Amino acid sequence: MAHFTHCSRAEMAALRRKFGEDYQVVNTNRASSFSAPVKKKRQRFVEKNGRCNVQHGNLGGETSRYLSDLFTTLVDLKWRWNLLIFILTYTIAWLVMASMWWVIAYIRGDLNHGHDSSYTPCVANVYNFPSAFLFFIETEATIGYGYRYITEKCPEGIILFLFQSLLGSIVDAFLIGCMFIKMSQPKKRAETLMFSQDAVISLRDGKLCLMFRVGNLRNSHMVSAQIRCKLIKSRQTPEGEFLPLDQCELDVGFGTGADQLFLVSPLTICHEINPKSPFFDLSQRSLMSEQFEIVVILEGIVETTGMTCQARTSYTEDEVLWGHRFLPVMSLEEGFFRVDYSQFHSTFEVPTPPYSVKEHEEKNSLPSPLSTPTPALTESHGARRNRVFSVDCINTTEERGHHVGTGVRLPSKLQRMSSSGKEDLQRKVLMLSSQHSEKACSTGDLPLKLQRLSSSPGPEAANRLGLKSLKVGFEPMTQSTGDLYQHSLPSTLSPAPVPMHSPLLSAGGRLEDNLPPKLRKMNADR
Repeated sequence: MAHFTHCSRAEMAALRRKFGEDYQVVNTNRASSFSAPVKKKRQRFVEKNGRCNVQHGNLGGETSRYLSDLFTTLVDLKWRWNLLIFILTYTIAWLVMASMWWVIAYIRGDLNHGHDSSYTPCVANVYNFPSAFLFFIETEATIGYGYRYITEKCPEGIILFLFQSLLGSIVDAFLIGCMFIKMSQPKKRAETLMFSQDAVISLRDGKLCLMFRVGNLRNSHMVSAQIRCKLIKSRQTPEGEFLPLDQCELDVGFGTGADQLFLVSPLTICHEINPKSPFFDLSQRSLMSEQFEIVVILEGIVETTGMTCQARTSYTEDEVLWGHRFLPVMSLEEGFFRVDYSQFHSTFEVPTPPYSVKEHEEKNSLPSPLSTPTPALTESHGARRNRVFSVDCINTTEERGHHVGTGVRLPSKLQRMSSSGKEDLQRKVLMLSSQHSEKACSTGDLPLKLQRLSSSPGPEAANRLGLKSLKVGFEPMTQSTGDLYQHSLPSTLSPAPVPMHSPLLSAGGRLEDNLPPKLRKMNADR
């Protein structure tokens, strides 16, 4: 016992050095001594050997459809029924044809003159039914012993001989062809295509995947091998309709071409669990209470016969192992690769998250405090942009400098210009920015608007002309006057609304009427 334990530990150490520290051999034998709770065996839709567990009943008058396709019906029958039909068909045909030859001899009276050499019978040397049966067998099998033969004085025998030849050819073609097709069916070729006993769910390339293994025991290849998977699960529609054994397609690489197999060695088929997968909300806990069946269909052309072969199997929810991975079976020998099929069904445990992909995505979609932008970063980023300020922006900057303490100091010339007639100039600029025809204008039009104010008499006209715009920063920017006013404010302050009943807005006159003729002409040309 101690020697056995020492060997087991040594083997485990060698396997872990080869496959990693997470390697643990899992015994998938159903006859193990593990005392698991007994669970009632659920009815399968497709057996493990690929046989569909479906029986058709209460066909009524539809059974005649089987006779309309008699050849396919005979091919689909079991071997014992085919052999019985084969033997009975030939036996009955031989007896019937032999009886017809005996009837001809009996009607002509050849049976009474069997040994008379001067009498010419229809068939020579036919004295009774056994001799008539032997003549038919010799004729049907084209043996031709030469002792029994048809004479030229028997036209009915010649006609029966032609009918016998045609009927024999038809029966031979039908029965021998049926037996040949049944013997050459690729169903037995499917016996050498293997599927793993269990399917596993684990991580591959950072994604949760459902995987199973397929293998080919023969050296002959499966040409154009393709694999498909169907999920068989009962469900109820939102309208209340119950769908028993509803079939849903499982993507095993149809879009990427991964479903086209080069099956010369065992391959692991992978189904990625994503939002489009029916296992999107499947977790390790919910797997224990689910009821479903995964049907796997492997199709290909047999290289030796050129016939299409299909192998099937299925996995129920009890045969899906969460957090397992298949044991590698390929090894490199001197000059070739070796496949160890003794480990074909073996799996080992690997770290796998117990929650579903849906729960994982919902967890990652929650907002993080680190991803929320701070006002300071937003303000510093916006401060790098260049702005063109109107007179409103200058006043706002000065007020922010008084209240907040971080305002921008204006040049002395601009301070003197803004102190004299500042209120009047601000109202006029606001009126210009509020007109509909000027809202779409860019800051390039702002100097022309300020030039319109130069027509008013007074010593402040020259100073007002100089107060066109203030450009801050290093990068040019084109914005409307209203946008400039809003961007000039800090993010914590809101722009002051323009009164809807302002005296300037309600005045009926226009400033263009006070401009000189030269400026009015320039505005009209523009």
